[in-house]
Amino acid sequence: MELLNARISGIEKLYAELVTKGDLALSKRELRLHLREHVVWERNTVWRKMIGIERKSQAANMGPEQQNCLAMLVFVSLLWSTEVIPLFVTSLLVPFLVVTLRIMRTEEKPYRRLSSREATGAAFAAMWTPVIMLLLGGFTIAAALSKYDIARRMATFILSKAGTKPRIVLVTNMFVSMILSMFISNVAAPVLCFSIIQPMLRNLPTDSRFSKALVLGIALASNVGGAASPIASPQNIIALQNMNPAISWGTWFFIALPVCIICIIGIWILLLVTFHPGRGTTIVPIRPVKDQFSGVQWFVTLVTLFTIILWCVSHELEATLGDIGVIAIIPLVLFFGTGILTKEDFNNFLWTIIILASGGLCLGHAVTSSGLLHTIAKAITERVGDFSLYGVLISFTGLILVVATFISHTVAALIMLPLVQQVGASMNQPHPNLLVMGSALMCSVAMGLPTSGFPNMTAIMMEVPETGQRYLRVRHFITRGVPASILSYGVVVTFSLDAFSFASSLYFIV
Repeated sequence: MELLNARISGIEKLYAELVTKGDLALSKRELRLHLREHVVWERNTVWRKMIGIERKSQAANMGPEQQNCLAMLVFVSLLWSTEVIPLFVTSLLVPFLVVTLRIMRTEEKPYRRLSSREATGAAFAAMWTPVIMLLLGGFTIAAALSKYDIARRMATFILSKAGTKPRIVLVTNMFVSMILSMFISNVAAPVLCFSIIQPMLRNLPTDSRFSKALVLGIALASNVGGAASPIASPQNIIALQNMNPAISWGTWFFIALPVCIICIIGIWILLLVTFHPGRGTTIVPIRPVKDQFSGVQWFVTLVTLFTIILWCVSHELEATLGDIGVIAIIPLVLFFGTGILTKEDFNNFLWTIIILASGGLCLGHAVTSSGLLHTIAKAITERVGDFSLYGVLISFTGLILVVATFISHTVAALIMLPLVQQVGASMNQPHPNLLVMGSALMCSVAMGLPTSGFPNMTAIMMEVPETGQRYLRVRHFITRGVPASILSYGVVVTFSLDAFSFASSLYFIV
């Protein structure tokens, strides 16, 4: 204490000599005054920090609509992820929870919580949009192409030109799978392709490396083909719903096809390197169907091509046709009205997927209406505020790759794409459609596990007829599917951004 007093006295004397012209009493008074001002300034700074923290915590507090919406989102996501009940049943729960929890608000400020009656109309209106009509149109085209054997004849014609070289046969089957996935969905495409190659598989040894490469190649190519067109998979429908304005088919092809082709070639090389399918393999060539096209088959083909062309130029026809959902009515009326497709065909549509997509649309509208999506997106945007567009794309697509590998591609899209869209719209230079498109492509190419997408599930169930032994094991998906997913991830984040930028320069997308 004596040492401290001596130091204080020394400072007072030094201050007196330098400032107060030797007046020690004045020196003590001024030093005490400076000390008091410093304490007040420190106290003021601390209080300001505490007030700032309090304000941030107040901003983080959510209203009852957002709190209820967050609880519902977590609950529904868990049900979808674990598949405790069927996916479409969970989707049916969404409008029920939205109404009973009163999650929705009015669209204009000042926000008002909707009553249960008002929320009912809003929830069911969100479940039926032009995107659902597009899905129905896609199912109609797929049903007609399959029923009248057009898809199989097209596939066998192409495969008959592949010859007997294993590597050429493999890549040809993969591209046929991708093309079929574009038009009859990546659910039906692998089933059709596996039925076409059955004669080839029966003539191969049960332990043939080529048969394993072929079955796995078709599955992986069908996954990639699920990104090639808007009707190839449900996640693409969800992506279109989260784009404003929605892009045309032509734009989708412009961006997705180069990415898919590069992915297919990369996966083909991966399978050649890891399986060496050409060793000691003798292939029986596939013979094409030589029957002439009937009048009905020509009609189905022409209507399909006409509809796809209209979808490709839909933006130019907005003044007349309004939306791609209206164009989807054309094949519905022509095929069902003429009796080409029947009531039984209509009943056989994948209504579970339609209900799943409708529930996802309702969930997306509820999360947006409650303000929860804006709150979450704002928090994420603050974290990625210093990132470039490329950095944000890499971050989100990497996250989606992991999520979509462990849960279904469609569920990953339902959960992630609305968030991606909102974050993209909140950036300093908004690019929501770019991020949604890249994320949708990534949903399809996550294929590292047997449960990662319907094509993988179909492939793992393929058995040798004589022995009942499966062609593929889980290890085949892990050792080839995971590298294929990572390779496709690199292609998406590398090549798609260039396609995005070029399309933007042509005013294709926002």
